[in-house]
Amino acid sequence: MPDDPGAPSSNQLPALAVLGLALLGLPLAVVVDWQVGAFALGLSLLLGGGLRLALPVRTAGWLAVRTRGLDAALLLGLGFAVVVLANTIPRP
Repeated sequence: MPDDPGAPSSNQLPALAVLGLALLGLPLAVVVDWQVGAFALGLSLLLGGGLRLALPVRTAGWLAVRTRGLDAALLLGLGFAVVVLANTIPRP
């Protein structure tokens, strides 16, 4: 019997892991502290960039949008910027 066509295939697991971490950061930003949530969002972007560099195109799934270098540069750059901003803005 074939796999369920509505179920995500195993090559989407890296993207789903990144999305799961990002979705964890949103309630953290609302409930706990915005800096903790922003840090989690930045980490999810860094994870996405690292996975895009490490995985081949077939395994990267939804993380493979453009060329490997451009995808990784954008994800790592944005992730680094969000993590730095979350850690450098002083608390009131």
